[in-house]
Amino acid sequence: MPDTVRIITYDVGTTGIKSCLFTIDQEIKLIDSEMAGYELSILEHGGAEQDPLEWWAAMCSTTRKLLARTGTDPRSIAGVSFCSQMQGLVLVDQDGLPVRRAMSYMDQRAVEELREGMAHGLQVAGVNVIKLIKSIRETGAVAASVKDPVWKYKWVQKNEPELFSRVYKWLDVKEFLIHRCTGRFIMTQDSAFATLLYNIREGQQGWSKAICRMTGVNMEHLPEIIRSTDRVGEITAAAARELGLAAGTAVFGGGGDASLIGVGAGAVELGDTHLYMGTSGWVSTVVDRSIVDATAMIAAIVGAQPGRFNYFAELETAGKCFEWVKDHLALDEIGIYLEKKAVHESKETVYKSLYDYMTEVVKTAAPGSGGVIFTPWLHGNRCPFEDPHARGIFFNISLDTGKTELIRAVLEGVCYHLRWMLEAQEKKIKCSPVVRFVGGGALSEATCQILADVLGREVETVESPQNVGAVGAAAVVAVGLGLISSFTEAKNLIPVSRTYSPNFENSPVYNQNYEVFKKLYRNNKKSFALLNSGVL
Repeated sequence: MPDTVRIITYDVGTTGIKSCLFTIDQEIKLIDSEMAGYELSILEHGGAEQDPLEWWAAMCSTTRKLLARTGTDPRSIAGVSFCSQMQGLVLVDQDGLPVRRAMSYMDQRAVEELREGMAHGLQVAGVNVIKLIKSIRETGAVAASVKDPVWKYKWVQKNEPELFSRVYKWLDVKEFLIHRCTGRFIMTQDSAFATLLYNIREGQQGWSKAICRMTGVNMEHLPEIIRSTDRVGEITAAAARELGLAAGTAVFGGGGDASLIGVGAGAVELGDTHLYMGTSGWVSTVVDRSIVDATAMIAAIVGAQPGRFNYFAELETAGKCFEWVKDHLALDEIGIYLEKKAVHESKETVYKSLYDYMTEVVKTAAPGSGGVIFTPWLHGNRCPFEDPHARGIFFNISLDTGKTELIRAVLEGVCYHLRWMLEAQEKKIKCSPVVRFVGGGALSEATCQILADVLGREVETVESPQNVGAVGAAAVVAVGLGLISSFTEAKNLIPVSRTYSPNFENSPVYNQNYEVFKKLYRNNKKSFALLNSGVL
């Protein structure tokens, strides 16, 4: 490997972007990072939108601040890349400017479009049998969720025809930023797969004409497909002026969070399983073939590694639930406080944030939270059941229940759901007996131990688990520059920092509560639909 190389990667999340400066030599080392937030607008009838130009503004401001604070010469940056949220719909004109705000992966307005497109005739799991078979044969998956991008595309076509008439290309989140950097319209293979219009069959990889015809997608709207490690182009002079980088800096394709967080976690070999708890949550296992479980809404998605898939099960709101409980239970006493002060500013505590304090406090509540169970479906759910109407529940509250039990129940509820998805995966494949746990949730020792206890298996964490997406993007640049030969080499550069072993004394209460947890959706499905379908 040559002398130390400096690169910048961008971790583009749901509510903010983190720009990270790395060096690569014998390890991938994070030097410094800079964070900026942006809005996520939640609209009526399940809408969730963002302004793509806010992503770009945040990318530019954080890059300039990062370079200035570290005293880094922009000319020393060998390349940049991205790890981003996926399944957004960014419709742009010929100049690459958005024709409307981006529809987030969380957007679930396209109920009628999904029903008209897939839910008719003889059905399996709510999908027309013929279309299901055709989709799986061509793409290895099926657009059976109201949140899948193709139905968002159809929603715009139906509801906003004037805006739709201006569309030149359909991009995902990082692809919009790549265009701003280079002027090229592209999609990486994993982003293309996430549209569920990508042909995975050997020798035919590319946009599927058959599925585009079936769903009514104009193929002229679809950009060129490249690999994650391909060099897309170079930072243009105009982009360089805004970013503070040098014109001519190499830009690599990067990948979505579902692709690169596993790489950054070091879960890159066949059978490696990692669990993620950020705003959303998931369970992902590396496999070498296309696998679909339509009844549980799990599919093997195309990843950043050639010849590899990630068997992927998603929870819409994971860490977001903990944010909700912070804002509405731990912090806000119904607006009656006289002064709101950050915890780290208080003289009474040494905790850096309210999150830290909360995760310490839950240790004082008994495992099982006194019988209280929380369901983490604050914005619907995808796996192992698809239902945009599902919502959160605090079940079995008594006079003895306090805030501490409620907060712990939220953490346990997210862990119960991760276990549910892991067990759903193991109906089709063999997951690793020891799992990697990453994301912001893995920063908490209490959460890591609860997860190990709920799963009944060892849980490993890595250094800076909240930055693994950026580390995965750094691995993309390392491969693209020829610094390492493949993603599998990244595992040697990402050691385990700590292992949590399950306390089997807690198994009886967790196993009991878990069985009740799984029944709560079935028992309340009709009530969820009645309350949240928008039909009176």
